[in-house]
Amino acid sequence: MTKVKAGALTLNVVADGPRDAPAVILGHPLGADLSVWDAVAPALAKKFFIVRFDARGHGGSDVPPGPYALADLGGDVVALMDALGLARAHYIGLSMSGAVGQWLMINAPERLDRIVLANTAAHFPGPDGWNARIRAARGGKMADLASMVVQRWLTPAFRAADPEKYAEVEGLLRASPPLGYAACCAALRDADFRDALRAAPARPALVMVGESDASTPPALGEALAGALPEAPTPARVARLAAAHLSCVEAAEGFLAEVEAFLN
Repeated sequence: MTKVKAGALTLNVVADGPRDAPAVILGHPLGADLSVWDAVAPALAKKFFIVRFDARGHGGSDVPPGPYALADLGGDVVALMDALGLARAHYIGLSMSGAVGQWLMINAPERLDRIVLANTAAHFPGPDGWNARIRAARGGKMADLASMVVQRWLTPAFRAADPEKYAEVEGLLRASPPLGYAACCAALRDADFRDALRAAPARPALVMVGESDASTPPALGEALAGALPEAPTPARVARLAAAHLSCVEAAEGFLAEVEAFLN
């Protein structure tokens, strides 16, 4: 891992793969860090220059005062690309970082090649729920939040099959910086790209949904795909046998879909 100065922030970054290969940026979900990509990043790094990073408010990156907006999180990606000398890149964002990807499609399309939007939505309904999470995080209840969230991220079948990984993911959520978590909750609460996406410049897009995803159900992913520009081709929806954290629970299928799309 290395620290990279990206604009006003210092971000925790891991880069793998040939530096002269096409770049792929991996963005993680709310409350996680770059380690959620451990099951897919090494395989992708055989053909691509893979950049993983902890979003602001997460992991080893800076935790500036909140609340944050999607413009802050998206601006961090652009600043990171600038710091690494990347004019363009493929982008893969899951959940919160899928929303960041949509911001990039609207506000910095010239920096994108292909984009994967996994387990995410153009709008995250329920402001009361987000406000409750913000209060819980600020009130020192990250352990309670982690216990609740991990049950939505991974299915009971996965917990039975791999209890160690399930516990590892819950531990990741427990360790998430409370102020950064709350600040990002505000960004997701206020996000709504349903209209803006229709007017955005077209980019080849793949939308991935988890069949058992209670956080962003398949219907939200299908609505997102329908809101994306149809040129040069309509966004394809790939369905995985997973809950919300599909890059962990269905890593093999996730990787196969991504490699086929990027290649």
